[in-house]
Amino acid sequence: MGRTGGNFSRKSWKEDEDVGFGRTRTRVKLESLEDAYILRGDDDSLSDKHGCPAYVSPEILNTSGSYSGKAADVWSLGVMLYTMLVGRYPFHDIEPSSLFSKIRRGQFNIPETLSPKAKCLIRSILRREPSERLTSQEILDHPWFSTDFSVSNSGYGAKEVSDQLVPDVNMEENLDPFFN
Repeated sequence: MGRTGGNFSRKSWKEDEDVGFGRTRTRVKLESLEDAYILRGDDDSLSDKHGCPAYVSPEILNTSGSYSGKAADVWSLGVMLYTMLVGRYPFHDIEPSSLFSKIRRGQFNIPETLSPKAKCLIRSILRREPSERLTSQEILDHPWFSTDFSVSNSGYGAKEVSDQLVPDVNMEENLDPFFN
């Protein structure tokens, strides 16, 4: 989902296979789009159930038929945004059935440390009902994206720095709770 507004729906990103981090973990690189669909026209109906459990949307879990690929991608984007800003998944459980139950309920906590604009954006994306989620264009037009994130002398953005800080994680630590 880029600023071009192209019709592209992500079928699944498998963390171990498709998205990798550079040596310093400062760059994410997309290595494969083998599970991607190029959407032609307005029909974005999908019926497959592939995907990373932490990113799956409620409608994929609740339907036996088709669902909106764009709305499901918006949900996954919300999970990614939450994870980048908070440092953990919005829904997490070791047992897949418990994880899916949490996703179906759509209840999560947003830390008070996030800015009001960031909270609003996350809440507007992680809506249980697909028709209530922002579209990709509405996400790009959201006030959070109009925030001045220009780099200051400190290396952090001049405004709303808390939205840009990555949690301090010792790379030698066990990251299983984060990546599993």
